[in-house]
Amino acid sequence: MVKIVVPDDFPQAITGTEAHEKLKRYGELRIYNTKAESQKEFIERIKEANIVLNIRAYSKFTDEVLRSSTELKMISIWGAGTDHVDLRTARKLGIVISNTHGSSTISIAEHTIALIFAVSRNIPEIHQAVKRGQWPRGYVVELYGKTLGIVGTGSIGQRVCELGKSIGMKVISWTYHPSKEGAKRLGIEFVSLKELLKRADVISVHLRLSPETEGLIGEKEFDLMKPTAIIINTARGAIIDHQALVEALREKKIAGAGIDVYPVEPISADDPLLKLDNVVLTPHSAGMTREAMDAGLNMAVDNIIQFTQGKPVRIVS
Repeated sequence: MVKIVVPDDFPQAITGTEAHEKLKRYGELRIYNTKAESQKEFIERIKEANIVLNIRAYSKFTDEVLRSSTELKMISIWGAGTDHVDLRTARKLGIVISNTHGSSTISIAEHTIALIFAVSRNIPEIHQAVKRGQWPRGYVVELYGKTLGIVGTGSIGQRVCELGKSIGMKVISWTYHPSKEGAKRLGIEFVSLKELLKRADVISVHLRLSPETEGLIGEKEFDLMKPTAIIINTARGAIIDHQALVEALREKKIAGAGIDVYPVEPISADDPLLKLDNVVLTPHSAGMTREAMDAGLNMAVDNIIQFTQGKPVRIVS
């Protein structure tokens, strides 16, 4: 019987779900509901697995981990990101890697818009002030007519484009592969990254983390932005230089930020972002709706079922 291991269901996502019950029918299943304390323990958990269902990006499938997992034939990732997997080694070893691209597009895009509103309207701080018995007055930002700059126009970036336009924002975008056809279809303008940073009132990041995108937005990029600009990141923390972000917010180079992802997760208790009043923080939860979770978990399990039945699986390129 095929041995299937979920080494990282913490916090719990798949345990007790419909996807869990379905997966049990296709192999000998073991689920770990704690985080491995070390790479050695992580290797021990998956060393006899034929298939791994990966829940959390904190599980790092390094060259050492993959080479130590001599029985491993497939890793089915719940989520779109693959930056925690050594894809080159996986290809060399013939390990199939699949993900659930698109399953959380709507939820992440909606969370992005929620962060834009929360920051531009200063909702968290005003909410707390009202609860303290205060009645704060003061201007906030109207988004209608403002320019929304989308950094990366994959499925999530495209959905944010649609939502931004629906509230009357003008949308510009920078992407690695701009096209006239794409601009026409989305009703947006493709510009250089430098021009986007200069023009946008709201900048929203929707890129995969890669060697090319790591640290893409740093001190020089923040210097280009308007002092009234807001930056939103629901992609990966390392795409924005963390120290540069802190300094830009602390020195009021920009007006604010909405952040869902961090270079180190969970965020450290002494992270300087926690002391700033012009940032709204959420715990990498943009895709954590019941709808997105169910869709993604079922897709990840379906990828495994397809693989065990010898049927084509959408493989990460």
